[in-house]
Amino acid sequence: MKKFGKIIRSASALAALLITSSVLAASADKIDRESNKALEVFRDDVNGAEVFLNQAAGYLVFPRVIKIGMGLGAETGEGVLRVGGQTVDYYRTTAGSIGLQLGAQAKSIVIAFMTRESLQKFRDSNGWKVGVDGSVALIDLGAGKTIDSNNIKDPVVGFIYGSKGLMYNLTLEGSKFSKLDKS
Repeated sequence: MKKFGKIIRSASALAALLITSSVLAASADKIDRESNKALEVFRDDVNGAEVFLNQAAGYLVFPRVIKIGMGLGAETGEGVLRVGGQTVDYYRTTAGSIGLQLGAQAKSIVIAFMTRESLQKFRDSNGWKVGVDGSVALIDLGAGKTIDSNNIKDPVVGFIYGSKGLMYNLTLEGSKFSKLDKS
C-alpha cells in the first residue's frame, strides 16, 4: 500500500508539472529568443551544423525540455518550427515514461526534416508522435565532432544536447509534438 501511495504522489507531481507548464507557457518572442540561443550552442558544439540546417527542409528547435522522474516520468517543453531559417509555427513536446528514474534533467532538442515530404507529413499531422507517426534517427556526436550530411540518409534526424554538449543514451520514442497557437 505504501508503494501505491508513492506512485500516486509521483503521478500527482508530474501532472502538476505538465499543468504548470501549460499555464506558464512562454510568449512567442521568448521562445524565438531561447531557440536562437539553443541553435548557437548547437552550431558551436557541432562542426557542420550550419550547413546541415541549411540543407534541411525545416527543423524543430526545443531550447529547454524539462524531464522529471520519480518512478513515473514526464517531460515537456516549447519550441519552434523553422523553414528557410524563419519561424513558421510553435510546438509543445510532451512524453511520459514508467521505470527506474529519479531526478530532473533539462535538455535541448533539434529535429531536422531532411525531405519536403517528411516536413509536410509533420505539418499536416494533428499531434505527431515519434514511433507512431514517424521515426527520428538520433545522431550520436560528441562535442567538437562533425556532421557528415552525405552519410545521413534518414528523412528525420534528431540531436539531443545539454549545456555540456550532446547527451547519450536518450530517446525521443513516445514524444508527441503538438502545434501551439501563439498568435
